[in-house]
Amino acid sequence: MGRAAEVDAVVRALRRPRYEVLPLDDVAELVAEHVPADVTVTVTASPARGLDRTLDVAERLAAGGHRVVPHLSARLVADQAHLKEILERLHGCGIGDAFVIAGDVKEPAGPFAGALDLLAAMADAGHRLGEVGIAGYPERHPFIDDDVTIQAMWDKRHFATYIVSQLCFHPRVVAAWVRRVRRRGVDLPIHVGVPGPVDAARLLRISTRIGIGESARFARRHTGWLPYLLRAGGYRPGRLVDGLAASLADPASRVAGLHVYTFNEVARTERWRQETLARLGTAADKDKEPRE
Repeated sequence: MGRAAEVDAVVRALRRPRYEVLPLDDVAELVAEHVPADVTVTVTASPARGLDRTLDVAERLAAGGHRVVPHLSARLVADQAHLKEILERLHGCGIGDAFVIAGDVKEPAGPFAGALDLLAAMADAGHRLGEVGIAGYPERHPFIDDDVTIQAMWDKRHFATYIVSQLCFHPRVVAAWVRRVRRRGVDLPIHVGVPGPVDAARLLRISTRIGIGESARFARRHTGWLPYLLRAGGYRPGRLVDGLAASLADPASRVAGLHVYTFNEVARTERWRQETLARLGTAADKDKEPRE
């Protein structure tokens, strides 16, 4: 596969990315100001703020014209009636996509201990969502064996339409994980999770807003972040995205695109995306110039 095909694949992925945001008070305004309407925005579920906060933000973004994907944390759903209320609320505001996870709450609020429980209940309830996402883990899950996480994707595949991978800094690890998923017979398209441009100071400020407990859980899951965040100028995802080019271009991988964890740095993330598209467009044009 040639470099031109890989560049084209990265450009396609960056033209239609997914931006993940945290449901903080100012995020709807930040997205409205900086994120084009053709960028899908996903809204995380916060144990401290509850699903209502996620749905409030999702409704505001949908009303502003964005394609929105709320995260539905199984352990935050109280019961069947609560689930029905959530599904009706999504349908009422025109949201047709949801990302279903177990959630980080230690004790479930109701009968749904994991994502599979909630997915099955959603199917039984006759949800009207056109798309349903589930999580994948290129690096080791902090609590679950690798083979178990891939088996879980197999178990959920009939309820879902795509996978979003947790963030990972290593393109070779991502590529190897994608091959393992495909060898196990899971053929759902994968949106590869990549961290957006961020620095340690920004993460510290966000940590104080999302709560100490949630910050500690994040730190346990991503212990390898520190060397990247402490670089001068913070972390930028350009090298990682370049390293993912072969996976993005390989049809057998079925990598659908990039899921960018913005940590609400949406202006900085969008600026990086536009700069990268401009750089890659220039490189592609040079590749197409006739050689003498």
